[in-house]
Amino acid sequence: MSLRTYVRKRDFSRTKEPRGGAHKTSKSHRFVIQKHDASRLHYDFRLELDGTLKSWAVPKGVPFQKGEKHLAVQVEDHPIEYANFEGIIPKGQYGGGTVMVWDTGTYESLGGNPFQALEKGKFHFALHGSKLDGEWTLLRLARGDGHEWLLLKSGEDVRPISKRKDDESSLSHRTMARIAKDSDNEWTSQGAKKKAPKLKFIEPMKATLVAEPPKSGDWMYELKLDGYRALTLKDGTGVRLLSRNEKDFAARFPEIAKAVATLPIGTAALDGEIVALDPEGRPSFQLLQASEMGDTRPPLAYYIFDLLHEGTDDLTKLPLHERRERLEKLLSKAEEPLRYSAEIRGTPAKLLDAVRERGLEGIIGKERNSLYEIGHRSRSWIKLKCIQEQEFVIGGYTPPEGTRQHFGALLVGYYRKDELQFAGKVGTGFTAAALKLMYKKMRALSRSSCPFANLPEKKQGRWQQNITPREMKLCHWIEPRLVCQLRFSEWTRDGKLRHGVFLGLRKDKAATEVVRERASQIGAV
Repeated sequence: MSLRTYVRKRDFSRTKEPRGGAHKTSKSHRFVIQKHDASRLHYDFRLELDGTLKSWAVPKGVPFQKGEKHLAVQVEDHPIEYANFEGIIPKGQYGGGTVMVWDTGTYESLGGNPFQALEKGKFHFALHGSKLDGEWTLLRLARGDGHEWLLLKSGEDVRPISKRKDDESSLSHRTMARIAKDSDNEWTSQGAKKKAPKLKFIEPMKATLVAEPPKSGDWMYELKLDGYRALTLKDGTGVRLLSRNEKDFAARFPEIAKAVATLPIGTAALDGEIVALDPEGRPSFQLLQASEMGDTRPPLAYYIFDLLHEGTDDLTKLPLHERRERLEKLLSKAEEPLRYSAEIRGTPAKLLDAVRERGLEGIIGKERNSLYEIGHRSRSWIKLKCIQEQEFVIGGYTPPEGTRQHFGALLVGYYRKDELQFAGKVGTGFTAAALKLMYKKMRALSRSSCPFANLPEKKQGRWQQNITPREMKLCHWIEPRLVCQLRFSEWTRDGKLRHGVFLGLRKDKAATEVVRERASQIGAV
């Protein structure tokens, strides 16, 4: 569809809004709701369709209760790149004011082809976002020029959004006031951009675990790498290598920082994964841990899969396929251990079979037109696992038995509603060095009371998991701050781990962020 009206209304020498362009029609179905404090505060509701974002201004916001209706005025189509726009539209410009990405995710048509449904004036759909998850209907009013619609809450009620979350971006987690302040620092009153500031930390975009591959859409696939997620910020010859919780990696992996410094570009932000490679070239988290414990250092590789900034260009608002084209060119002559994370070809089923045969963890799927959703766990990026693996919080340990030294098994769990839930015992996967190091770390965090909310656990008159009140007296409890990576065969019916294997400690994730990963379904549209 044409974006002539959108372009005609804006002076791009003064506004930071993306000029963008119409894209080829894809099967991607993304939605975004932007909170817009212009002459009047309202919300802009946008659906990706036919290569652009179909857009409505909703003065009262999205209705939450079944049967509730809010006016939605259709406005000009916006470019796909607008889905990631946050900042200030200067005064005097069309729509002048602060814009926040209030919620974003995917939508699912519940009434046939979405384009045809909108043409007929009635579109029933489900939203799957970070704030909204439920059903709504758009109904065109039979009056005026056809631009007035009603946004109707269909299906069940959804829980109202708290005041704090209502004023927090789903993209950058900033408030409206912070977005306005950040934008004022970057732009003059005339709209001329100042010298580009030093690159700041960008919270990585995260993938959603799904049970099966999507049945529609334009997707590409990469290997799921078993290592440390790392963001690299290059300013001149200076390089910062940061974990996903902004801890410095450069001192631990100096060869990677040194190789990034040689890239033929002054300013860049790269997203990738640091891995250790076994003799067959497979990523191994256990080897990565072993190297940090002073054992023989295995070959390292930094697989880079995204380019977020290049020179003065912010690329997060560009589709993934364009970012990767630039990245591949940038890395064409890169030095080891830098590697381009290439696309792997084939159907998801065949790819999973292939990675399973090689003992790899799984694959990552990404929509080719997806934008970079800063800090968001998105359905535009998905992970498909053939091996069960995730992080857990350590809450205690049992005494050693037989010839084992230091401790017997770790007692691990995950958070649910701010409470630490017991998930099971793990007693395998430890080297002698790991046992000694873990024991030292746990002794330093010793506490007298059990941190798990559901221990001891009694069910139908019998104690579960062989941890009775008597046996609990033998356990040693620690402050729940250590996060470990485990591999396991399955979850039992009562929510416990089966055949857990310790892979190593994680220093790149806070304990309170660890929850049980559950595979969700991707709705077909």
